[in-house]
Amino acid sequence: MVDPGSLSQIIQFPLPLAVLLCGGLALPIIGLLAERAGVGRLREAWMFIVTAAALGSVYLLYQQLKAAPGRVLVVTLWGQRPPLGGCFEIDALGIYMGGSIAFLGFLVALYSFKYMERESRLTEFYTLVLLMMAGMTGIALAGDFFTLFIFWELMGLSSYVLVAFLKNRWGPVEAGFKYLVMSATAGAFLLLSMSFLYGMTGTLNFAQLAASLHGSVRTPWLFVLFSALVVGFGVKSAIVPLHTWLPDAHPEAPSPISALLSGIVIETGLYGLTRVLYLLFDPNFFQLSIAALAVLTMTLANITALLQQDIKRLLAYSSIAQIGYMLIGVSTGTAYGVMGVFLHVFNHSLMKGMAFLSAGSIVHETGTRDLKRLRGVGRMMPYTTFTLFIALLGLGGVPATNGFISKFILFNSAIGAGMAWLAVAGVLNSALSMAYYLRVMKALISTPEDEGLKVHEAPALMVAVTVLMAALVVVFGLYPAPVISLATRASRALVDGMSRYIGAVLP
Repeated sequence: MVDPGSLSQIIQFPLPLAVLLCGGLALPIIGLLAERAGVGRLREAWMFIVTAAALGSVYLLYQQLKAAPGRVLVVTLWGQRPPLGGCFEIDALGIYMGGSIAFLGFLVALYSFKYMERESRLTEFYTLVLLMMAGMTGIALAGDFFTLFIFWELMGLSSYVLVAFLKNRWGPVEAGFKYLVMSATAGAFLLLSMSFLYGMTGTLNFAQLAASLHGSVRTPWLFVLFSALVVGFGVKSAIVPLHTWLPDAHPEAPSPISALLSGIVIETGLYGLTRVLYLLFDPNFFQLSIAALAVLTMTLANITALLQQDIKRLLAYSSIAQIGYMLIGVSTGTAYGVMGVFLHVFNHSLMKGMAFLSAGSIVHETGTRDLKRLRGVGRMMPYTTFTLFIALLGLGGVPATNGFISKFILFNSAIGAGMAWLAVAGVLNSALSMAYYLRVMKALISTPEDEGLKVHEAPALMVAVTVLMAALVVVFGLYPAPVISLATRASRALVDGMSRYIGAVLP
């Protein structure tokens, strides 16, 4: 029995993760039944139910944590107590990330019903999407490095196949293989860092690692460990110079997968890096290194994006630049800066998810990603083009969008941390990004070069999803208080709540 007044609470299994895993494992059976019975929409109905249930279960978990402020929910595996046994340690940050994953996954699932209806192997597609969401959710809730690595590989294996899903063309296969090779190499660096950690402390539990290493004397081995962690998490996060897989993978994947990859998968990698850095190291240890990576990442990505003619490849480089902005908050070492990071994680998931979905609708109807051939398409697809414009304005940090709020906090946190030069670099890069966003907007509303070009608006369900996301971008830009409140709790759980986190596992 566990004392109800203690800081930790033992529950059976994280409900969002259970819903996604069970839903993904059951979907092949559902798909087989749908084919045998001739019920074409049974798969889609199951996908809707599972993603909606995952979103609802995150809310239930949030209410459970909200009812007991400051508590950490500890989920033991196979009856083994931490720090020796694997576990989930659920705090406000884990629930925040889980909610962001479930929300974008739900919207992408709705969009996919029409976008993917022309494709075959839909059972495989939806199964992989649910398993990828389960992998990301497991990473967000993991309480030890071994558990995190298992779900890291689940997320990776699912995403490799989804990138190469349209295997009738060589481009997706090549991009998926490149993604696989680079991510497998990054996984080896994560295993290396795990071996260092276990050799130093005798455990892989995050709470005990924090109690053992945080604030310890700097040694050469700590620098080696830090480097291995940056490479291991940095490939998935697309931090320059570890980004080269992303501009190939995101354009070649189906647009719903591009939205998930850019909207939340790379942010899950950044979440893993941020969680581990703040648990293991004093911020002074990594501040300048992460700040330098932030400047390099956003500057190189924005300059390269200016040279792109492929609309999805341009958006892919934009995603790399957005990671650079988030690294500004990571480098500050303050709860305010980390709050800006995770606020931008949610805002970016909406903006970049909508950008890829809107661009996907245009590609779906026109059959091309070339900006020159897309001239004037905006006049024929006004609703889709409007939502894409909202997404681009948000990504550029224009006032009245949620992107402005989170960028303002990120840049302001750098000034508060005594790194005004980093804030200036962020502002200049944000202004630079508007150059290629405006180029896309101009191309779409220009006079068509082909007078005989006839394009229809995207299907109603696809348009409805992007319109809803556009509305949320504006609503959270004008009234950001609810998301800021959640992001503040999430950041404090990591930066200021470390003693509670450790005490929940090691009373």
